[in-house]
Amino acid sequence: MTTAILVLNAGSSSLKFALHDGADGRRLARGEVERIGPASQLATTLASATPRRGDVQAGSIAAAVDVVLAWIEQNLRGVAIVAIGHRIVHGGTRFFRAVVLDDAVLQELERLDPLAPQHQPFNLAAARALQRRFPAALSVGGFDTAFHAKWHDSAQRIPLPRRFHDAGVRRYGFHGLSYEYLTGRMRTLAPAASRVVLAHLGSGASMCAVLDGASVECTMGFSVLDGLPMATRCGQIDPGVIFHLHREYGLDFDAIENLLFKDCGLQGMSGVSNDMRALLADDGVEARQAVDVFVHRCAQAIGAMAATLGGIDALVFSGGIGAHAAALRAGICARLSFLGVELDASANARGSECISSAPAVVPVYALATDEEAVIAESALTLLRRAGTDHATPSP
Repeated sequence: MTTAILVLNAGSSSLKFALHDGADGRRLARGEVERIGPASQLATTLASATPRRGDVQAGSIAAAVDVVLAWIEQNLRGVAIVAIGHRIVHGGTRFFRAVVLDDAVLQELERLDPLAPQHQPFNLAAARALQRRFPAALSVGGFDTAFHAKWHDSAQRIPLPRRFHDAGVRRYGFHGLSYEYLTGRMRTLAPAASRVVLAHLGSGASMCAVLDGASVECTMGFSVLDGLPMATRCGQIDPGVIFHLHREYGLDFDAIENLLFKDCGLQGMSGVSNDMRALLADDGVEARQAVDVFVHRCAQAIGAMAATLGGIDALVFSGGIGAHAAALRAGICARLSFLGVELDASANARGSECISSAPAVVPVYALATDEEAVIAESALTLLRRAGTDHATPSP
């Protein structure tokens, strides 16, 4: 019987998963339950098979977990799950590396729910549900904040009274699992690149400045609302806007929070869609304005990351938008010639890994990220460390 590590990446509207061999970490399958709610779909890929897609009933995270487990049972018979890895958005000031998710750790992580209310509860609900389903499997959490844990105080501190910083109101950085994976790829693709700017552009979007393999800055700070405009999130915003929305439009703080998380970004600016593919295909003024704002803010952020690093040796685009939207990459890079960025139009259109022109000073890459692989690697390490306790299949 083949042992396997199941990795879950649970969000508020989707559930990504991957299955890795429990002996060597090799990927066996991956997939995603998209648009959790009344119109859910399951997209799956076995290691050597054609991707498949179909409608499913998944009105909640728990239901999506059931859909994933049923698919695994049907398509991967003889595979026994011995460890389950979870993406946890927030690790606070304590969790700087992957850990075993026992009840005490889960309780401590649940106290961080207010710091990531749109993500943390869903991450932890999935962990609880799988623990009940597979009580003998090792439960492991990997943290989006961990990659940024060694920032200098000047990057962590928000200009508030010190008592708030001491209570945890500080900048944390996010998308760390993606940035950890991309940093590993860059060690192979451009080992001499010391100062690297990583752009994780998707429904959630951010950028990270990496110096000699370590994060030194990220556009996301205290929360996942910060930084770049996103699919439905506002990104960086003048705090005065929040007071104005309250005083002039009568919105209470719950309504403002809902607005900033769910009705802003690409969706709010365009009034058309939160999907960059749809906006790039739309000739309407509103769609074009939303794309232009996104391009403007991305180019601005890359300049800021380069300034933090004292220069730039490589630029990486990733995430669902960054890895696939050639027109968007071209628009951003057209504004960065002063940094030595120059794209090869043909390579960019083909979606090659390296998309910069040969004489360009700064190599530019378009890479798919793999957060699940990072979590699986951590789970495999902890599984081996645990020894024989979790070497037998879970019932």
